Amino acid sequence: MNVIELTRQLGKAIQEDERYKKYEAACALNDTDTEIQNEIGKFNQMRQDLSVEMRKPDKDADRLTTLDHDIKELYDKIMAMPKMIEYNEAKADIDALMKSVYYILQQAANGEDPETCPAQAPSGCTGSCSTCGGCG
Repeated sequence: MNVIELTRQLGKAIQEDERYKKYEAACALNDTDTEIQNEIGKFNQMRQDLSVEMRKPDKDADRLTTLDHDIKELYDKIMAMPKMIEYNEAKADIDALMKSVYYILQQAANGEDPETCPAQAPSGCTGSCSTCGGCG
């Protein structure tokens, strides 16, 4: 089996992982939630309005301040919605999994033993091996 075939198997394994399934379910829930989608639509429109206002040569400082405040307020409202909280938690879990997968692959490509290298970068890792005292 070659590397690409093994990578495809890895992709299938990721899709069978509970973290992936939870993430996909959260995405589907949010995509079909009318309230969330309406609020996201409002948010995007407000961002566009802010962008247009910022490009005007005669900017209205009060309008800019109001738009900025309203955008932040709406963002906080969206992020506080229970389904968005679930989505963000699921996204963080799948991101952590993918970060671990990538780190192991990166270490293997740098000559480390993929069976024994850590699944996560040591804390404080700068990404530059020249400044490192060693992994694990």
